[in-house]
Amino acid sequence: MRILGAILGLGLSALALAGPAQADMRLLMVEQKGCAYCIMWENEIGPIYPKTAEGKTAPLRKADLRALPDDIELRSKPRFTPTFVLLRDGVEVSRIEGYPGEDFFWGLLGRMLETQTETTAQNLSRTEG
Repeated sequence: MRILGAILGLGLSALALAGPAQADMRLLMVEQKGCAYCIMWENEIGPIYPKTAEGKTAPLRKADLRALPDDIELRSKPRFTPTFVLLRDGVEVSRIEGYPGEDFFWGLLGRMLETQTETTAQNLSRTEG
């Protein structure tokens, strides 16, 4: 899984350098006080996330389950914590409910980001071509 993550990370790094035409992507972490899986994520992923290609492509934003921000559009209110919502220009495009562990998290997040960066690349080629 880590090799796959490294390969995907190289592709995400190249896309992160593509410039301003790329959509604004953020990873919203919905959490709540006392959530054991939120704490586990914080310990295993939190310190390194901003340093990764994924973290540079979709910087982390946190919100409490009971106080969701008004400036985003979610498909539905999260019911579990943590819930990771990939936002593209403030609109939900995908989510991970729960924290399945480090290896699964990176794999799931990688697929979500890959799908969105492919969509962005397709949209750019249509407008440039």
